[in-house]
Amino acid sequence: MSDAPQGLRLYNTLTRTKENFVPIDPLNVRMYVCGPTVYDFAHIGNARPVIVFDVLFRLLRQVYDAAHVTYVRNITDVDDKINARALRDFGAEIASGTLSLNEAIRRVTEKTADQFHRDVAVLGCLEPTVEPRATEFVEPRADGKVDMITLIQSLIERGHAYVAASEVLFDTASMPDYGQLSKRNLDEQQAGARVAVDAHKKNPGDFVLWKLSSPEEPGWNSPWGRGRPGWHIECSAMSAAYLGEVFDIHGGGLDLIFPHHENEIAQSRCAHGTDVMANIWMHNGFLQVEGQKMSKSVGNFYSINELLETETFGGRKWPGEVLRLAMLMTHYREPIDFSVRKLEEAENTLRKWKRAADLAPTAAGQVPMEIIDALSDDLATYAAFQVLTQLAGEAADGNDAAASLKASLLFLGFDVTSARVDEDHVAKAIAKRLAFIAAKNWAEADRIRDELLAQGVQLKDGKDPITGERVTTWEVKR
Repeated sequence: MSDAPQGLRLYNTLTRTKENFVPIDPLNVRMYVCGPTVYDFAHIGNARPVIVFDVLFRLLRQVYDAAHVTYVRNITDVDDKINARALRDFGAEIASGTLSLNEAIRRVTEKTADQFHRDVAVLGCLEPTVEPRATEFVEPRADGKVDMITLIQSLIERGHAYVAASEVLFDTASMPDYGQLSKRNLDEQQAGARVAVDAHKKNPGDFVLWKLSSPEEPGWNSPWGRGRPGWHIECSAMSAAYLGEVFDIHGGGLDLIFPHHENEIAQSRCAHGTDVMANIWMHNGFLQVEGQKMSKSVGNFYSINELLETETFGGRKWPGEVLRLAMLMTHYREPIDFSVRKLEEAENTLRKWKRAADLAPTAAGQVPMEIIDALSDDLATYAAFQVLTQLAGEAADGNDAAASLKASLLFLGFDVTSARVDEDHVAKAIAKRLAFIAAKNWAEADRIRDELLAQGVQLKDGKDPITGERVTTWEVKR
């Protein structure tokens, strides 16, 4: 086990302070992060927590050794939005009886989850240690791991939940310190998303643990009738199943503080009789696009896959590592303005780093302690990137700076494949561009020029002094 001299300090949303991180068990550091609800392709806002907590996962593996870190990120594959998407996409087949709703739901969730995995892999993210699916933890399990129905039964028996109007609801008034994470008084609580404020509730803030399903809806048998779980109970069950009743770190986006994380805490603490659910709660800031809140109605809503595979943002496709760096250039707790300008800045920076790292020997060197120290201060990525820029300035053919830079880029999730230019590729691209120019297809000619520039190749047009024909030369832009 290696130790960062300055120690690891993380901002805890629960206490609103930066704290020294002391794991419950240094031989099993445990982290849970809320994953996607797989009813649609993940959007760029969803990418931010995946990237942020991937960096924390890498840091924990570096400090405590990879074998001593357990990272759980769930897949929510039971949700009313998923049901609605299945009806939208397969309504005709369901109506004709050629496809059951459950089968339609499975097709939606498998397709979406597979796309999520492909997208985040391109973003340079490691796979979590465990990736449980909500549907696997609804009913009691043969392996004895915590499940949702058993958790709900425990809450009822302990006086923290009640049955009303065919629902099981959590009684927020039964928990005197409910609201600690969001710093809201119980009187101020409003029911969260997916929870209707109905007359059968004892308190407006009481939330659903279990709700009955109609014959047309997916459901599981339970002591309270055939139904399905509420949103919040899912993460309480899956985190406890793999990390225990109390674990080290719980992460997610700022939008999850209330009601989701607040209600997770309430369920878990009251079901297990513990003082805390997780010792440290971490939340990444909001994301907006080109200065505006991301919205389909505004037309600035982008999935990760769209940015990677289509030319819908800034008129071009963006490499996954450029999206990753653009996300990390802003401290994770701060709001981020996701813009073409930021992506271009990230691309230029990454190109310079990789060209310097390309001077290293085949084997990477060691990650400098300055990088670890910077990240150990609540994931201060900007300070870590200053070290990378310094190493890039000091890099020379085969020296230690180049080797350390190469190791650091790899550690941070960036591709260290050689950045040397493929001259044959450049020659073919120039030939195509000249053909487009001859055909007066300026748009395609400009596209090829811009693509080469993004790859670090700058074109210069001129005339042959003897023949007067157009010639194009190129140089590497460092």
